[in-house]
Amino acid sequence: MSILNQYIKSAPSPQKALDIFKGEWSSKLPDSLTTLEAGSALLFEDPRIEWCASQIGGFTNKNILELGPLEAGHTYMMESLGAQSIISIEANTRAYLKCLIVKELLELKRTRFLCGDFVEYLRTNKKRFDVCLASGVLYHMLNPAELIALAGKASDQLFIWTHYYDHEIISSNPNLAHKFSNGKPSEYEGFRHMLYQQQYKVALGWNGFCGGNDTSSYWLKREEILACLKYFGFNEIMINFDHPHHVNGPSFALMAFRRHN
Repeated sequence: MSILNQYIKSAPSPQKALDIFKGEWSSKLPDSLTTLEAGSALLFEDPRIEWCASQIGGFTNKNILELGPLEAGHTYMMESLGAQSIISIEANTRAYLKCLIVKELLELKRTRFLCGDFVEYLRTNKKRFDVCLASGVLYHMLNPAELIALAGKASDQLFIWTHYYDHEIISSNPNLAHKFSNGKPSEYEGFRHMLYQQQYKVALGWNGFCGGNDTSSYWLKREEILACLKYFGFNEIMINFDHPHHVNGPSFALMAFRRHN
């Protein structure tokens, strides 16, 4: 394959930028770009982000840390809703470049996309944020309890949307059961819990893969996610979008707060 195949010989257009990753997009672009072809997931008009905003008094003038933006759908929403600044960290290099395309097409001005592992960032981070957004990332971790603990050092307000492990639901679903192993006990900074390994399997063969940085990840039970949040200092938790029969596994959203008396 010649490097010349990577050149475009016609006039610039937004679709040409999107087609660098043709067939790899997950998200449907917002109405302002409705004529362009990308994916189908409604991540640029996501009610979970609207709910998050309602729980924190809106995004206006907030400094936000976003973990795993994927294709910048939630980033776009938060900036549109008035966020003052967003640091958004993406380890998947193809997803990172897609975020930069979206940033250009939608003229995002108050977001910095960083290319790298957000766990490594959090391990040395000293900055405090008004909100930390961790949507669609907890169940892709090798050590999910560590992520909760580290996110809690970065902000007193944490939004999570995640899948969780439920033996009865997952074992009875043939599309999910074969991906999981028996639980194993684990401990992180004194928090004892069970981890349930999930194998990505054939999903690793798609260039648009949206998972973690290994061949597998570990899921927590719903009650242990809540217990972990409380253990690391989040003393108020609001729950919404509780979907135990989500096609990809039980899921829910939560807004966790550390209230200082």
